[in-house]
Amino acid sequence: MEQKGVTPAALARAASVSPVAAGKWVHGESEPKAAKLKLIADFLGVTDDWLLTGKGSPSKLDNNIDLSEKIPLEGRPIPVISWVAAGSLSSIETVLRDTEIDEWLPPNKDCGKSGYGLKVTGMSMSPYFLPDDRIYVNPEVQTFDLQTGDLVIIACFGETEATFKKLIIEGDNKYLQPLNPNWPEQIIKLSEDCRLVGKVVGLYRKI
Repeated sequence: MEQKGVTPAALARAASVSPVAAGKWVHGESEPKAAKLKLIADFLGVTDDWLLTGKGSPSKLDNNIDLSEKIPLEGRPIPVISWVAAGSLSSIETVLRDTEIDEWLPPNKDCGKSGYGLKVTGMSMSPYFLPDDRIYVNPEVQTFDLQTGDLVIIACFGETEATFKKLIIEGDNKYLQPLNPNWPEQIIKLSEDCRLVGKVVGLYRKI
């Protein structure tokens, strides 16, 4: 209380008790009940246990991670390839065999057996995907399994490179849309010569 500049009167108001009751707590003449202890701990920004026992850390964290649910990094590392290689008409096995891999990502089971990574360029998918982010791509997903809102890699015949966009399906028509609301071209209609390269199934970002 001295460190935080809290007076017994302020403590009494926070716990909805009389100054006399708060004074007894401060001087160790009585202990607050559980409900009041919670109010006091919240007011002082410490944990209930530390306030009651003095053991452990007084810091009160919001517990926004689950330390018991650690993500296992099992499986094969994921190769990062170029957009040109991803957009080529070759099978992914041929691409991986003929391409020198300079970067590998941690395993991602959603990539499938032939999954790979791509380096995000440009701002069309910001703020969710930023330049230099890496995305995981599953090339084994079939077109008929896609749904509106899926994030996909699409290439069109005659072009060696591919593009990363959100898919929109309306009846028999399919469109691509950037996630950046300020991107000039908001709707791109897919023609018959466009093909699915893969579905984006994960994000890897260095911080």
